[in-house]
Amino acid sequence: MKKSFQFILLFLTLCQAHWAAAHAVITDYSLKIEPIHANSPAKVELSFNSKIELGLSQIFLVSKGDKHQLLQADSGNKQGQIFVLIPPLESGDYALRFKVFAADGHLTEDVIHFSVSK
Repeated sequence: MKKSFQFILLFLTLCQAHWAAAHAVITDYSLKIEPIHANSPAKVELSFNSKIELGLSQIFLVSKGDKHQLLQADSGNKQGQIFVLIPPLESGDYALRFKVFAADGHLTEDVIHFSVSK
């Protein structure tokens, strides 16, 4: 039932997307000022310029070898604020790849690269 509702919502959202004028643009993220340390879980804040339909969005951790791991994300208290839970990682280079649906129906895809150090 929930999947059917999400599919219908996605379909209706896509049908009306041409009427909207804006996309969800990332305006800030906590990795700029707060690095992730090795072998320690973390929470990354992503801020967008519009409300995000989190149930229709996906955020992946991308690691060496182009391995994608779907991450858990929660809405924050502010409009467009998302918190992404990052599992403990070894030192190295990673990326967050996200596909988010804005409340206006537009899909935004982007990648944020970051490094994990000891």
